[in-house]
Amino acid sequence: MVTQFQLEWGIDASNAGMLVKEFLKVKEISRSALTDIKFNGGHILVNNEEVNVRYKLLDGDNLRIIFPPESPSEGLKGEEIPLEILFEDDYLLVVNKPAGINTIPSREHPDGSLANALVGYYENKGIQATSHIVTRLDRDTSGIVLIAKHRHVHHLFSLMQRSGRVKRTYEAFAGGSVMEDKGTITAPIGRKMDSIIEREVRDDGQYACTHFEVIGRHPSFTRIELNLETGRTHQIRVHLSYIGHPLLGDDLYGGETSLIERQALHCKKIKFTHPFSHETMSFTALLPGDMQDILKAVPHL
Repeated sequence: MVTQFQLEWGIDASNAGMLVKEFLKVKEISRSALTDIKFNGGHILVNNEEVNVRYKLLDGDNLRIIFPPESPSEGLKGEEIPLEILFEDDYLLVVNKPAGINTIPSREHPDGSLANALVGYYENKGIQATSHIVTRLDRDTSGIVLIAKHRHVHHLFSLMQRSGRVKRTYEAFAGGSVMEDKGTITAPIGRKMDSIIEREVRDDGQYACTHFEVIGRHPSFTRIELNLETGRTHQIRVHLSYIGHPLLGDDLYGGETSLIERQALHCKKIKFTHPFSHETMSFTALLPGDMQDILKAVPHL
């Protein structure tokens, strides 16, 4: 059975007298979402009776918003691809993505993506949703991805991301010896002129800031932990290459490929406040096998 996404609130004296549209604005329901509800099969119910956004709420009212049904984007087909789910509830998913899988389909890889896997998973579970990926990772970057189960939940997470309230921690193997124990790389990033994929540090690029801390040193690389203030495309890869320490395996940005055939980068932790329960949530994912194998094979300094 397919059910539509809905939210419900009990109205008390502190909310009485507000118009529905005023109350929903406080709850960060976007104007576009209200338009979608009005014209595309959603409902606004007070005490199980349909109302419009100009209804004045009373103490003791029950307000329920039923959002229109969602369908996957045209051309995004569901696929039976295993998902390593770290957490799931009615609003979100946290998964551990392996390297070698796109987050969303691309021209070079039109299927087999995490988005395809999600649509297939939802179809099997009877969840009325499409793919709403909050935190993307490059195809060859492994680790944690946060997913919203509905466009409104995605909207709430987008607001949280803009204010820095979704925090991700990465682990990487940077080529050579990074001498500083910790530091910050602040350098603007833009698209390289002769490439549709590659980025570079350039004066007319977008502001980008990366914090790093060394957690281990090895003869040919440095094991580091990173936190981002911004989320530019290829930010960690570009910034480490810029300071002369490209990621192991990252041949696009000059990395040594003898130990690993993909960039040695893993999103190992995410921390955020749940948009509805308001609990602080934190999840971790162990380093994947290929990065663990390098640590076992290469001595520690």
